[in-house]
This record gives sequence, structure tokens and C-alpha cells, in this order.
Amino acid sequence: MLPRLLLIAVTVTAGSLFAQSPAPVASAEPVRPSYPIPGMSSSSPAPGAAAVPLPPGVSAPTGYILSANDQVAVEVFGEEDLRTNGRLNGEGNLSVPLLGSVHLGGLTLTQAAARLTDLYGHDYLVNPRVNVMLVGYAKRRFTMLGQINRPGSYDMPDGSPEGIDLLEAVAMAGGYTRIAAPERISVRRHSNSGRDEIIRVDAKRLARGDRGNFIVLPGDAITVGESIF
Repeated sequence: MLPRLLLIAVTVTAGSLFAQSPAPVASAEPVRPSYPIPGMSSSSPAPGAAAVPLPPGVSAPTGYILSANDQVAVEVFGEEDLRTNGRLNGEGNLSVPLLGSVHLGGLTLTQAAARLTDLYGHDYLVNPRVNVMLVGYAKRRFTMLGQINRPGSYDMPDGSPEGIDLLEAVAMAGGYTRIAAPERISVRRHSNSGRDEIIRVDAKRLARGDRGNFIVLPGDAITVGESIF
């Protein structure tokens, strides 16, 4: 009888030990492959490394020509250290890593990217891929004078850097005063000949849709006349 009881005790004790043994826990850390990942070049930033973000661009009109004080961002794919963001100086030049001052004024964004691609590929990189993005327009202003609620100078909206509708310009300046004469508006505009041109506009007819619209250009000075009682 005693040997049998001892056998039962040993069996129960062994079962308790197995019951208390914790189940193996799967590791939460994913297994990283040791082979190269397709699409990731050796120059790509390491996982967790903070890449320098490019600022958001603006929607430039098709064929937009860069000019002095336009702000652009330049990205060379796979070369984080060559990213840059700045404004063209008064001569239309941009300071670019490795290349120094590069003239981009008078070029479209596509032409600017092609010029930088050629320069980088000539001395520094093999088959570089360069993207040039417009970040901000140079300040282009017009002036509202006369019988307008908020006379002064205004920046062209980012979405319309080359010009806006006259009625939109009036709205930006707070609309007409009580004694304004919208049919008697004069626009002083610099011409290519160097002389100022005076253009007479009847905004009443524009508002009725009789004559389409009139585009205010950068540098224009618009004077709203006064009603004659």
C-alpha cells in the first residue's frame, strides 16, 4: 500500500509542475530581413531617422516662369543632404548645395529642374533626379485708391499671381464707398515703353456681365472715382 501512495504523490507533484510552467510567448519584435529590400537604396534614411521635410508647394500655373524673390524647394532624390529651400535673389539666382549660385530666373519649373540635373550630373552625381517645386510667389502688389473702403496696397492672391479680376480687387479693398462711381474707374499701368498708361474702366458694366472682365496686373494703381451729384 505504501509504495502505491508514494507513486500517486509523485505523479500529482509532477502534474502541478507542468501546470505552472508558463506557455512560450511570441516575441512582439518583428523579424527584420537581412536581405536588401526592393526599392530601398543604400542612401535611403535608416528606419527611425528623421528626414528633412520639404515645405508644401503652391499650385503654379502651367508654364509659370520663375522670377526674382520666388521661393522654391529643390529635391535631389536619394540625396537628403542636397535638399534646399530658398528665394531667388534680385538677379534670379538660387544658392544650391555643391553648385553654389545658379541662375533660375526666366525658367519654368521643368527647365529649372533640367538645368540643376545637368549641373549635378556633370561633376557630382550619376543620373541625378531633381525636382523643383514652387513654394511661394514673389510679392506682387496692386494699389486701390479713391472711393474704396480700405485704400492701400494689396498682395496678389497666391492662386492668381499674374493678375486678378477688377471686381475681386474691389472686394479685397472692402468694396465701394457710399459716394463711389464704379463707372468711373481709372487704372494706371506701367507699359513696356517705360511710360504709364491710363485705362478707363466701367465697372458697372462689368458687374452686369456686359463686357466680360478686366484683369488687374501686378503694379497697377486703381482709382475709383466719386459720384457727381
